[in-house]
Amino acid sequence: MSQPAAAPDPNGATDKPKKPQRKQGFFGFLGEFALIVLIALVISALIRSFLVQLFIIPSASMENTLAIGDRVVVVKTASYHRGDVVVFKDPDNWLESTPVSVGPVREVFEFLGIAPASSTDHLVKRVIGVPGDHVRCCTATGQIAVNGVALDERSYLYSANGVQVRPSDINFDVVVPAGEVFVLGDNRSDSRDSRYHLCDAVGANQTPGQNAFVPESDITGPVVGIAMPFDRLTRFHIPASFASVPAPGPAPATPVVTEKPC
Repeated sequence: MSQPAAAPDPNGATDKPKKPQRKQGFFGFLGEFALIVLIALVISALIRSFLVQLFIIPSASMENTLAIGDRVVVVKTASYHRGDVVVFKDPDNWLESTPVSVGPVREVFEFLGIAPASSTDHLVKRVIGVPGDHVRCCTATGQIAVNGVALDERSYLYSANGVQVRPSDINFDVVVPAGEVFVLGDNRSDSRDSRYHLCDAVGANQTPGQNAFVPESDITGPVVGIAMPFDRLTRFHIPASFASVPAPGPAPATPVVTEKPC
């Protein structure tokens, strides 16, 4: 037999189940907002740790390509090639600067990738030679040659008042060893790069000139462009001159330095 229908409530109420209500009020909103911020910060930290990182340019060694104060984007997962601008950890006391003290809030923001890295133990230069490359300067026309091909560097070498710096005021002749690269600044008159470290003093069991090369393991990644200031927003590409450089020969286990400026 069917059950009799429930008598209607004289006050007009029904027995229908009520839908759960969302938690309202200021504290409910605050909790949701905090969760969103936390997720965003975690994602930012993961991106900074594994994908990209911002760096502030501290010196004039890469002018006019990079100016002091530029914020550049470095892609950690991207491969680099001859001609790329790269950021790398100081390989062997190239830097003589004192550590910069930053507050705890700034340290957290740098770790999360919100603020550019203020670290003073990284440098930025252009890769001129990769393992096995024969790099020398200068040719009869005053150019740097890689594997016998003279580089046309006019598109990125520093210039002021219409006068461009020379590719190098010092001579050198090297073959890049395995696992390392040879780097130069675009402002050759104001860059203590691989050329200057060919004459570094080395220990008894070390190869003369070995401090001039940057271990590939110290390279953070290639600079893909300038992010700030916005009026300098730029995407970088490998200069066309490097396209004509032939493949390197076998990379020696230790540097081959035929000529150095000391």
